[in-house]
Amino acid sequence: MRLRYILLSLLLCAALAATAWFNYAVNAPGPLAAEKLLYIAPGNSVRAITAKLLDGGIIDNGPAFLIDARWRNRQENLKAGEYNFPAGISIGGVITLLQSGKTWQRRITIPEGLEVTEVMDLLNSEPALTGAIDPRPPEGSLLPETYLFSYGDTRQGLVNRMKNSLQKELAALWEKRAGGLPLKTPEEAVILASIVEKETGLAGERPRVAGVFTNRLNRRIPLQSDPTVSYAVTQGKGSLDRALSYQDLKTPSPYNTYLVAGLPPTPIANPGKASLAAVLNPEKNDYLYFVADGSGGHVFARTLKEHNNNVARWRRLEKKAK
Repeated sequence: MRLRYILLSLLLCAALAATAWFNYAVNAPGPLAAEKLLYIAPGNSVRAITAKLLDGGIIDNGPAFLIDARWRNRQENLKAGEYNFPAGISIGGVITLLQSGKTWQRRITIPEGLEVTEVMDLLNSEPALTGAIDPRPPEGSLLPETYLFSYGDTRQGLVNRMKNSLQKELAALWEKRAGGLPLKTPEEAVILASIVEKETGLAGERPRVAGVFTNRLNRRIPLQSDPTVSYAVTQGKGSLDRALSYQDLKTPSPYNTYLVAGLPPTPIANPGKASLAAVLNPEKNDYLYFVADGSGGHVFARTLKEHNNNVARWRRLEKKAK
């Protein structure tokens, strides 16, 4: 009987020691010296996850991780994805993070005014995205802004989000549009916004430029926008890497607003929120012309004579700069 008590006491002490070791191993700070991103692929077994964490230097006690994951029936809740593990994270903290599914959010910024070809190039060059973009999205159908995504998300899924974002933004702005606009549909607003987007990079100028084009459309004066000619020359396959020539202005194309009155058949780029807002609530002015002022902005004119003087001044500035 005495021997039995001794054995039971030894077993109890061993169990208490094992429990203390386990609790310490699970809750003690881990070996990771600095935060680290690690991708856990779908379908990985708990043993494969353990090996990946060990190889990544995130944990240094594989048995403790396996015990905590398996004996507590937690392995079924470990979710795949890319995670940002903080420095010193414990085994318990690793399991909690993997259970949460709070994967690391990456960012991709689509600048305003890019053509669809350029947006696709950006998405295709992002290695954390997967899959092809099919079909090719229409020009002007994507809203430029910064998008969050997770490692392994599809490019097509991100394109769909860009399309939905544009439609949502456009619907809200269309409902609050000014009266008397020469725009019959939201699609026409996107077309004009894409031209405004390419004409000026200054946020404060967009409503004024939109006002000029609104005036010209209302008076049935051709828009005579250089960016539409560039689009006609390149056929929407990227930005023109040179200045427009006099011969370019004669390019036969429905996009050449020097030769064709009204709006082109489609947008010439993907306009941002500010340009969309500008064309739907343009500045009320009586300007009909504008030309670069040599400092990144434009100078505006009401008459052709005034405009010609501004053009002559701009050409002198160009000549002096050369």
